[in-house]
Amino acid sequence: MNNLGLILVEAISAALAFTLARFMLRPYEYTGESRYIGLPLGFFSLGVSYVFMGVALSFSDPLIIERMKWLQLFTGSYAFAFLATTYYFSSKPPKRNTILFLQTLLSILVLGMVISSLIVFVPPAFALPSYKTVDEYFRLLNTILALYITLYTLRYHALKPDPKTILAPLGYALLAFSQYSFLIWSLDSSFSAFIGAHIIRLASLLVFLLVSYRAFITPQTAIHENSDPE
Repeated sequence: MNNLGLILVEAISAALAFTLARFMLRPYEYTGESRYIGLPLGFFSLGVSYVFMGVALSFSDPLIIERMKWLQLFTGSYAFAFLATTYYFSSKPPKRNTILFLQTLLSILVLGMVISSLIVFVPPAFALPSYKTVDEYFRLLNTILALYITLYTLRYHALKPDPKTILAPLGYALLAFSQYSFLIWSLDSSFSAFIGAHIIRLASLLVFLLVSYRAFITPQTAIHENSDPE
């Protein structure tokens, strides 16, 4: 797959992720509950990470490429952190202390993402580790977080089946598998894993788009009837 094809994939992925972020903002708009704000933050961060990678693929300057890849790495991993945090707290009673802790944690994540991004442009006094090494650790973390969300949504739907969002676990499972495929590619340069990771990622985003359409475009009362984000 040449750079033009990869840029197109990143552009489509970003467009899908930003569309999903807009959909995922609706639970917060309807309920006003801060525990839902991590959903749009997560998908928006995913979209930004795809934009950064697309930019990296569009330039030949090594410095720009390196900076964009680091930004993609940070924003992508924070996206999974936002999503996992949201699902974890969605099962907690909406008590004042829980909400305050969630708001604090999300604020810390946002601050961490900003600081991480600044480090890319203002290098610290200490030497940064190898990008490849950090990428492998982050891909592993992303896979674990996506698997956690997959298991959470599977358990939720086993207890309260909802035909509108029944495919949500599949979307997160595909997202986890995509991250795992990127990890395999990073470890052994498997071209099939690299291509598969992009295809699986697009499939996961399309699944989420279908779920969002069924949940939010169809009768809007669905969001008031469900207490969980999936």
